[in-house]
Amino acid sequence: MRRSRSTLAAGALVWLSAFGVVAVARADEARIEHLLSRATFGARPGDVARVSRMGEAAWLERQLRPDTIDDRATEAALRTLATLRLTIPELLRDYPPPDPALRAKVQSGEMTREELRERMPRERRPERIVAELAAARMVRAATSERQLQEVMVDFWFNHFNVFAPKGVVRWYVTDYERTVIRPHALGRFPDLVRASARHPAMLFYLDNWLSLKPGFVIPFGPNRGRVGGLNENYARELMELHTLGVDGGYTQQDVTEVARAFTGWGIERPRQDGRFVFRPRAHDDGAKVVLGHRLPAGGGAQDGERVIDILTRHPATARFIATKLARRFVSDAPPPALVAEVAEAYLRTDGDIPAMLRTIFTAPAFADADARRAKIKKPLEFVASAVRALDGRLGASGGFALARASSEIGETLYGAAPPTGWPDRAEAWVSAGTLLARMNFATRLAEGRVAGVRVDPSALGGAPREVALTLGAPEFQRR
Repeated sequence: MRRSRSTLAAGALVWLSAFGVVAVARADEARIEHLLSRATFGARPGDVARVSRMGEAAWLERQLRPDTIDDRATEAALRTLATLRLTIPELLRDYPPPDPALRAKVQSGEMTREELRERMPRERRPERIVAELAAARMVRAATSERQLQEVMVDFWFNHFNVFAPKGVVRWYVTDYERTVIRPHALGRFPDLVRASARHPAMLFYLDNWLSLKPGFVIPFGPNRGRVGGLNENYARELMELHTLGVDGGYTQQDVTEVARAFTGWGIERPRQDGRFVFRPRAHDDGAKVVLGHRLPAGGGAQDGERVIDILTRHPATARFIATKLARRFVSDAPPPALVAEVAEAYLRTDGDIPAMLRTIFTAPAFADADARRAKIKKPLEFVASAVRALDGRLGASGGFALARASSEIGETLYGAAPPTGWPDRAEAWVSAGTLLARMNFATRLAEGRVAGVRVDPSALGGAPREVALTLGAPEFQRR
């Protein structure tokens, strides 16, 4: 009897030990799944095991240094998208705007927009520029090994949004993403602000290229002889949306002073060259006061540079950027204590983005149960995560199809008209219409009916109908 009881006790201990190991393993798996749901566009089959073998900290550090990650397979898939490699002057030359005389006929009703389009060779139509850029974004989101960089490209593009359909921005936006957003997405925030401020896409979108010192007479070009003046659009959005935030403590007088500081920051021949130029004669060279900081007269182009320094070093900017990052990676209403920690990291490191992300990913608030599945996926995120969940394979043609799908669900890439970009809160994306559109895409994807995209339904159970129900379920809409 004693032996029997001892045997039972030993067996119970073994069972409890095994149960404990399984429970710990499941907890580790859930933690990794959560990390992948936020730091990537969704886990692929086998990703959890790969991160487990590498270690979460090592995996994160590798993602924070994207140049160390081999991503040649994804880049090879984009080789057919010729516009991605062209400069602004080359795009303006090879994909020219419609003839002004034909545009006038459209405006007068003599010609329809469709007739105008038919006059232009399909392979040289300007809309191809943004279409290829959108396809590339979707290919990278779905297949790139540099997942955290792609997440941050999406985040920062919306933060420093430009609207491609506005004027010549469609010819500028490829270069804007390539030279402003991508190189700085995991760099320093002040460098992002400075690069965006000088880029023709931002200068045109927020009208700063039109901002001249009061009373300045335009000496050449189609507006020769007209009297120019201040345009405060960029100055206001620079403070309200890019740096300090709407409650950042600035006044209307600060807006005017910042606008004065950026007068003369323009675009050289917008429809031929499309490059940044500073025009000293158009600059208001008088003394200025911005947020209590005096800018002496005669500062020239350095007035704008000094303003960027003032704004990016301000505690309100640290809080605003910390709040937006915490909202993206933790919850729509991030804990104030976490925001304070991230803001402190910003100020301590002069806006180092990896330092802020490390603070978020290692914070207890990030791992908290309340943070898991707390975010609703934007359409881009939903589409990319569905493809990744099914171990999808695609090239450029699949990228076009996924970009169309994102647009049909509500998020047209490079098509957000407001300077706020596409929103990152649940209420913007939850409605009967958008949920139906998500379910329709899930069905097409599971049945292999998304052109250029190959998926493996067995990754989520096998039968297309079951897979579609899984992808369309409320839980999959969350990350």
